Amino acid sequence: MNLFIILGAIHAFLAVALGAFGAHGLEGRVSERMLEIWKTGVTYQMFHAGGLFVIAFMIDRLGSSGLLTTAGWSMFVGIILFSGSLYILTLSGIKVLGAITPLGGVAFLLGWVLLIVAAFKG
Repeated sequence: MNLFIILGAIHAFLAVALGAFGAHGLEGRVSERMLEIWKTGVTYQMFHAGGLFVIAFMIDRLGSSGLLTTAGWSMFVGIILFSGSLYILTLSGIKVLGAITPLGGVAFLLGWVLLIVAAFKG
């Protein structure tokens, strides 16, 4: 599905750009702890951009299925909630945003489980 290739490419691009911003723009402006939180967001965003590519290729190989489509949207939502909350936390210092991060983690896990199930069914 071209949509998940596009979303994967956008998120891979953003992960590189945000990683560079963290390394060059945030160094010395936020604490080392906050910089590590930023890096975690970037890392998970890039891994799940790759997951979106995998889903797109599986849809191409196995045909579109509800499992794969839901897996793709789950990873997309996971990126927004998990990485997005970490980016905002780093920039704002609002600690309550840490409560959103696990919801993104659950979305990531759901996406991977659905991908596994779809592969077994395929």
